[in-house]
Amino acid sequence: MAQMDTALDAPAKKSPLPLIIGAVLMLLFGAGTFYTLYSGLLFGSGKPKEKVAESAAHPGITYVALDPLIISLGSKAPRHLRFSAQLEVPQAYQQEVESLKPRVADVLNSYLRAVDVGELENSNALIRMRAQMLRRIQVVTGEGRVRDLLIIEFVLN
Repeated sequence: MAQMDTALDAPAKKSPLPLIIGAVLMLLFGAGTFYTLYSGLLFGSGKPKEKVAESAAHPGITYVALDPLIISLGSKAPRHLRFSAQLEVPQAYQQEVESLKPRVADVLNSYLRAVDVGELENSNALIRMRAQMLRRIQVVTGEGRVRDLLIIEFVLN
């Protein structure tokens, strides 16, 4: 009877094999999930990202260069902003947008002159200002005529 008590007191050693198999299966599942989502097989178009980027380059797009603007800012210390940009326009509307360039320059000049110098110095403000300028340009040119505003030069001195 004494021998049985010692056998019951000692815990049985468990094999690490189920733990290793579980870890390997989790790694394989994670890698498969990553590949499925990254390649776009599940929620994407099923095309690799390179092919999606190639098809996004639309040949019917042209760029209209705006005349550079030099805007004087502030009344205390004379500072200037040099701004130049291009408009991304569908080719069908290129002539219409080019004929409206004086109005676009006016709306940009008015907006940039009204912006506080401190805001111009903030690097994060350019994203918000770009969206504001694009919206104003779209109002002047008409809906669907200007797709994007590409800022080429934005120098404050």
